[in-house]
Amino acid sequence: MAAFRPRETISVTVHQAFFLTAAAWFVITLFAALPFTLSSIHISYTDAFFEAMSGVTTTGSTVLVGLDKMPSGILWWRSLLNWFGGVGIIVMAVAILPFLSIGGMQLFRTESSDRSDKTLPRVSQVAVAIIVFYLLLSAICAMALWLAGLSLFEAINHTMPAVATGGFSTHDASIGGLNNKAAEYILAAVMFVGGSTFMMFISAWRMRSFAFLRDTQLRVYILLVAVCTLALMGWRLASGDFPLEQAFRDSLFSVVSIVTTTGFVTADYTTWGDFPIVLFFFLTFVGACTGSTSGGVKIFRYQILYQMAIGQLRRLTHPNAVLVPRFNGREVNREVINSVAGFVFLYFFCFALLAVGLALFGLDLDTALSGAATAIGNVGPGLGDTIGPSGNFKPLPDGAKWLLSFGMLLGRLELLTLLVLLTPSFWRS
Repeated sequence: MAAFRPRETISVTVHQAFFLTAAAWFVITLFAALPFTLSSIHISYTDAFFEAMSGVTTTGSTVLVGLDKMPSGILWWRSLLNWFGGVGIIVMAVAILPFLSIGGMQLFRTESSDRSDKTLPRVSQVAVAIIVFYLLLSAICAMALWLAGLSLFEAINHTMPAVATGGFSTHDASIGGLNNKAAEYILAAVMFVGGSTFMMFISAWRMRSFAFLRDTQLRVYILLVAVCTLALMGWRLASGDFPLEQAFRDSLFSVVSIVTTTGFVTADYTTWGDFPIVLFFFLTFVGACTGSTSGGVKIFRYQILYQMAIGQLRRLTHPNAVLVPRFNGREVNREVINSVAGFVFLYFFCFALLAVGLALFGLDLDTALSGAATAIGNVGPGLGDTIGPSGNFKPLPDGAKWLLSFGMLLGRLELLTLLVLLTPSFWRS
């Protein structure tokens, strides 16, 4: 390849970038499924493709059972898929999504880390800086888990999904199978960082400043996790005889895992009562921060929609007022506002279509709704006895698994990157 490398720089158009991004994720998944089918576990290619797609999109849903006795090579491959999928998400965020005005550098310029554009002007520099931070966070997490008492194999295999907010584990009981309180706190912290905007930490390190703490998205992120954790902890303490520390730890870990769309579990929260089920179902649609490895709608977009809604209410009493949505004190341009509104509409529209499609395969209401939500949000576990925290996606019909695989890819590519390929105008141009 080096011998035939052209001297001039090869330019890639926006259309080509969209196509190459979608094609790369799909082709990688096709080949990533082969180790599952060729190994001693002997699963069907449908199950292998589902598992591989869940891995590279950092969803964390699984069709494999008996993970505790699974060959080490398969467990290692699943964790690698999560970890490399997280790297791919970061590269896509800074290279492709700016064209959509809904993610990547387009949003970084709107956030408090805007000054980092001056210190890291090139996209390649930004990508390298984020990958270095990604590697550093992985090393710190693995070392902390090892010091907490996990074997080196388990420490590394849980570090990779945690940093990538992926959710694959080496145990059927997920993190609950580790039976290690310190590891749960460490993983919760790493998942929380993985759900934050990576560029904020890089900007803070380069400029030796903690100005990122004033970022409104980060503040809402922290507030959301804190409020939901305290509410869930209060519910658990009021509904049963639980030690305070256990109620706090289970609540914190579960909330962080769902908000960051990681999908790790320490306990079956669907047995905690109706309130936790409703809470976690809605948290499935939230997601963490832009510029992170998490899925979902993302907090930034809800902030923009909130300001739009408040603006509409204020116009009822002040018809002539000029109200412009702002983020971190800066005006958000109309292009971003329209893109965010369109994205959120498409997100819930695609969720509805996926849920209807799953229902057509004979799935019950809980499985269809939560399955569609967890796929497009790249969350991992759903609700109900079948695909809930203590369940598995193995019993689903093959057609439902292919539909969920499409939903995972759709959610991971931020919808528009994939949906634009389905429009006739894209191919005509």
